[in-house]
Amino acid sequence: MLQTPGQVRRQWKDLAVFGAPPAFASPLHVGRPNIGDRARFLDRINGILDRAWLTNDGPCVKELERRIAALAGVKHCMAVCNATIGLEIAIRALDLSGEVIVPSFTFVATANALHWQTIRPVFADIDPNTHNLDPQAVERAITPRTTGIVGVHVWGRPCAVDALAGLARRRGVKLLFDAAHAFGCSSAGRMVGRFGDAEVFSFHATKVLNSFEGGAIVTNDDEVAHRVRMMRNFGFAGYDSAVHVGVNGKMTEVCAAMGLTSLESFDGFVAWNRTNYDLYRRELDGLPGVSFVEYDAAERNTYHYVVLLIDEAQTQISRDRLIDVLHAENILARRYFYPGCHRMEPYRTLFPNAASVLPATERLARQVLSLPTGTAIGGDEIRTVSSILRLAIENGPQVSATLDGSASVSVANGA
Repeated sequence: MLQTPGQVRRQWKDLAVFGAPPAFASPLHVGRPNIGDRARFLDRINGILDRAWLTNDGPCVKELERRIAALAGVKHCMAVCNATIGLEIAIRALDLSGEVIVPSFTFVATANALHWQTIRPVFADIDPNTHNLDPQAVERAITPRTTGIVGVHVWGRPCAVDALAGLARRRGVKLLFDAAHAFGCSSAGRMVGRFGDAEVFSFHATKVLNSFEGGAIVTNDDEVAHRVRMMRNFGFAGYDSAVHVGVNGKMTEVCAAMGLTSLESFDGFVAWNRTNYDLYRRELDGLPGVSFVEYDAAERNTYHYVVLLIDEAQTQISRDRLIDVLHAENILARRYFYPGCHRMEPYRTLFPNAASVLPATERLARQVLSLPTGTAIGGDEIRTVSSILRLAIENGPQVSATLDGSASVSVANGA
């Protein structure tokens, strides 16, 4: 909850980073779970307990799969326990090996899902305008050892799906999309989920649609779907016949119940996000050196991320110093996806020269600032966050110089 109005910041020296009480009594996170209709969820839980069917493709999982497939416009949906397992299973189902091209500007699980299976992730640069894989950079990275491309729909803004699909066909490689950000989003009027050989959604607790933990693999390819279904259930093709190496990647009934409940409120969650996004735009309008990641109004998007790009040359205060300012106020803004996978282990040791071919990734990783949003955040919180940001940036040189002289202040690690 907000502190009393008397603690509103009027001068830059009043910021919490210089010793004042924080603007928020408890942390304001970038993403808190959307809960939906609690009574409806508990009713589903009672049904699960009455049936005593807790896992192994129960009716809640089957219903969620049907509804996800219908919304994405695909033939097959296989729910999984989380999106990382989903990526690993999809990679196996597509028989990827050798080298696979991925962006470095993504959550590290995208690269880890490959490396975990002894596949070499080859990092290609992004388009600085879309923040997604640059198809030309991908083509330059293809070698005789390349078997696939994994694109990531960052912020829910789809990749250049047609260009990547044409490239994959021409070069004879598979195309998989990490769609963790992009459930409910569209490209040229086509819903995310139907692109490439398969796509993987995340229904993690912080996503617009959540199932506590969970995800789904979607595809229009019958053979890929068949392999996925076997691989997520220990490789069983029948009641007692294992015909493939597999894992336990199944979603539980309780998680599916949350997914179904979340799905029923999905449009309301998106509308709330859109309201938050528009208010941030109004509150921060005209602030020098600050630009927003924008969404195409002609497409469907969830507005799940409020992302600013900080141009330090204009703000005269770095993105990381702004993080210091916000964190001191209990506003836990994030540096997605800092510093880039290529600068995390084991990749920085395996590929020490990767940064030389990733200039757009390097630049973007220093600029991104993601702000709190979601149904836990409303107008009062947004106006307070925005006023603190505005105060810090309008007094950027003074705030930065004072912080640079303080040994007690340092940006929080992690992204």
